Amino acid sequence: MIRVLLADDHVMMRAGLHRLIGDFDGFEVVGEASNGHETLQQIEKCQPNVVVLDLMMPGLNGLDATTRIRHSFPDVRVLILSMNSAEEYVLKAIRNGAHGYLVKSDSPSELELALRAVASGETYLSSAVSKHVISSYVSRVLNDDSDDSSWGRLTPRLQEVLKLVAEGYTTKQIAIKLELSPKTVETYRAQLMQALRINDVAGLVRYAVGKGLVTAESCLQR
Repeated sequence: MIRVLLADDHVMMRAGLHRLIGDFDGFEVVGEASNGHETLQQIEKCQPNVVVLDLMMPGLNGLDATTRIRHSFPDVRVLILSMNSAEEYVLKAIRNGAHGYLVKSDSPSELELALRAVASGETYLSSAVSKHVISSYVSRVLNDDSDDSSWGRLTPRLQEVLKLVAEGYTTKQIAIKLELSPKTVETYRAQLMQALRINDVAGLVRYAVGKGLVTAESCLQR
């Protein structure tokens, strides 16, 4: 039997899912939770194979709960069941560790398909969201690959200059810090913008923060 935990803050929703999934051959609902914190407690207690998880729950929401499940219970599969089909939420859920995403307007037969797919180690996206999400995901992956390629072209010196620029140091300050001439620093700055295809300092700062080279807090402190 595939053991299922239901996590949703609406009692009637859980009751309906409990009856529905109980009729699926090979599935057993072993517990219920009304928020993210309770979900984590119930996973430890009930040892489910799959958690059917709502995104919008009080306290610890579904996205954050998914992240914690991924780290604390890596063998547990997460199927998101949400009212929201927006691409932003679907992509965040998958990135946070969800193995499937359904919309609450989907049919019972699609719920069964999703549960079987997720339980068997596959990823399942609702037909209501899959086409545009997959298209967007492929586009983002290609952009990320391009971004990584640009980062790979930066020499250690250029990365050092980028870090200092992002931290708010002026050209003169960078020149003194690195024992270079201001003209050389300006040349490095131009090379950075060309390599990264970024046209202003604000863009360099955002890029550096995104790469983890600096923190947003360290930029604000200067």
